[in-house]
Amino acid sequence: MLKQESSKQRVRAAALLAAIALVSVLGGCREAPAPAAPAASASAVDPGATRTREQAMTALMALPELQAWSSQLEKASAGKVRGALIEYDSAPRVVKGKHYWQFSFVENGSDAAHPWESFLVSKRDHEILVEDFGTDTPLTLEQWRKEKRPMERTSGEMIGE
Repeated sequence: MLKQESSKQRVRAAALLAAIALVSVLGGCREAPAPAAPAASASAVDPGATRTREQAMTALMALPELQAWSSQLEKASAGKVRGALIEYDSAPRVVKGKHYWQFSFVENGSDAAHPWESFLVSKRDHEILVEDFGTDTPLTLEQWRKEKRPMERTSGEMIGE
């Protein structure tokens, strides 16, 4: 049973990396938009409205972890590497009846995009989940911060390690 789960996780990680590589080659990684002003934060999303792709990206890039990672990448590489968001599947993912945009934060260099983390951003409210490929269950931001300590992260090691 463990071998099946481990194999399933490897296949899923390989598929994610292949999708990232394909998107990177075909369209290039798009730099994430600059973080929005506090008044336009993710909590300001009208629950009756659908959040656009761009609003979802802005909400993600407003996270302190992604801001810190982006700054760290640019500083360490003297501007040659940047943090970017790519949509790894344009079809919305449904979790417990809610629809989510699917994005990965990547280290975008001249030769490749290396994934750091994958996120699900609700289309209807302020919720952001983090993919946990080890358990195949999305984490809330609070769980992710407590369990994975993302502010201590300094590289794009494989997702799920």
